[in-house]
Amino acid sequence: MDWTLAVSAVVAYLLGAIPFGYLFVRYAMGKDIRTLGSGNIGATNVHRAAGRGAGVVVLVLDIAKGCLAVWIAGRLTHDAPMGLALSALAVMAGHAFPVFLGFKGGKAVASFIGAFLYVAPVALAIVLAVFVVVVAISKHISLGSISAALLFPLVVWWRMHPPEPILAAALIGGLFITYRHKANISRLLSGTESVFSLKGGSR
Repeated sequence: MDWTLAVSAVVAYLLGAIPFGYLFVRYAMGKDIRTLGSGNIGATNVHRAAGRGAGVVVLVLDIAKGCLAVWIAGRLTHDAPMGLALSALAVMAGHAFPVFLGFKGGKAVASFIGAFLYVAPVALAIVLAVFVVVVAISKHISLGSISAALLFPLVVWWRMHPPEPILAAALIGGLFITYRHKANISRLLSGTESVFSLKGGSR
């Protein structure tokens, strides 16, 4: 393997592993986000447990680390499709399995958004519109995330006809996010999934 591919993937993983949700709640509130709400370190649980402002801050930071990771890979590999694809998946893996928190992290939706904001911005915009519509109708962030994740590789193929590594990363990333929502899927099917509120909290 080209050393630049390996380095960019490691850098992406370590950036993804920075647990902004955990750090923000720990220093702002003196609490462990893993003991609040669903126990997830991502922006949705921070929003529910610590309020809208906290959720927005964590969301922006998690998106930023995804975008930065792929941007660095682009500089190191001269935007080689394999380098971009590996870094996109690595930053997601870092968020989901952070070495700094015993490999127990979030669902990687925000880092996925950040990574593909660099790789496939038009396709991302399309599925984010789908996400907004699904959440507006269902009031479930999880259902919007799952719907957008499953649709994403199809939109990438339709809009870009990209190199195989990019399409593979879009497919693997979408399936990974869906898998990470397996508990949410069970709650959606049983009618017990939390309903999203812009004000924070759930009902």
